[in-house]
Amino acid sequence: MPRRGLILQTRTHWLLLGLALLCSLVLFMYLLECAPQTDGNASLPGVLGENYGKEYYQALLQEQEEHYQTRATSLKRQISQLKQELQEMSERMRSLQERKNGGLNGIGYQGNKEQAPTDLLEFLHSQIDKAEVSIGAKLPSEYGVIPFESFTLMKVFQLEMGLTRHPEEKPVRKDKRDELVEVIEAGLEVINNPDEDDTQEDEDSPLGEKLIFNENDFIEGYCRTERDKGTQYELFFKKTDLMEYRHVTLFRPFGPLMKVKNEVIDITSSIINIIVPLAERTEAFAQFMQNFRNVCIHQDRRIHLTVVYFGKEGLSKVKSILESVTRS
Repeated sequence: MPRRGLILQTRTHWLLLGLALLCSLVLFMYLLECAPQTDGNASLPGVLGENYGKEYYQALLQEQEEHYQTRATSLKRQISQLKQELQEMSERMRSLQERKNGGLNGIGYQGNKEQAPTDLLEFLHSQIDKAEVSIGAKLPSEYGVIPFESFTLMKVFQLEMGLTRHPEEKPVRKDKRDELVEVIEAGLEVINNPDEDDTQEDEDSPLGEKLIFNENDFIEGYCRTERDKGTQYELFFKKTDLMEYRHVTLFRPFGPLMKVKNEVIDITSSIINIIVPLAERTEAFAQFMQNFRNVCIHQDRRIHLTVVYFGKEGLSKVKSILESVTRS
């Protein structure tokens, strides 16, 4: 009897221990299921059924906020610059009037007049005439050529970056970005509010309304700085439904921007020349010619293709590819 009681007590002990372990396991699984997700794993429904994290939407909001802050900063800077220029012109005119009324001698007055032009606008136009924005200049050698920088709304391509895989300046410095935003806004002002001496004609949209360009119509720009004269800007704008570009030339003679040219460029009869250097790689060239036929030949025939092949191996295959495209 004592032995049987001992066995029952041992079985009861192990049964309780097993029940306790089972309850602990069930509780642990329940805690895992009910545990809240961390911020890093939280996601919000995105476009087309995709899931984007909270950081994605925060980045979008931050990008929009930076864009509007840049516009506001640019407008404030323009207002401040105009106020400063108006004050300087007023002080200059007051100073010249005082000198004239003070009876200064002719020699001294003439010397000051040559050093400081009485008409600020005339001085700015003289800076434009001296620069290469309107006419070329004779240079002693190729080292005297001032290169252009290319820029878009988001990137600036500089020669100082070298012939690398990604030669653009990214991210663009804030001062450079503010400068380009101001220039693009000035170009839009010239296009949307042309002067009487502009060569462009007032054109209407297909709905009969006046065409209004915005910053989304900006395609590309070029700029360069002549250190003793100023900065030249070449801006190109284009509407998606128009077969023409708007070209605006601006010049900053170390002062306010001044319009130089505003014209319409008709591209309805323009020919696009494409030069393709090739060596071997005939399979890639065949794929290129297929895309060229579908995009360029079937849709727009105003394109001239020149293939420069290096070597003799694969030359016959390249010729056959060109002949097959020509016959199609």
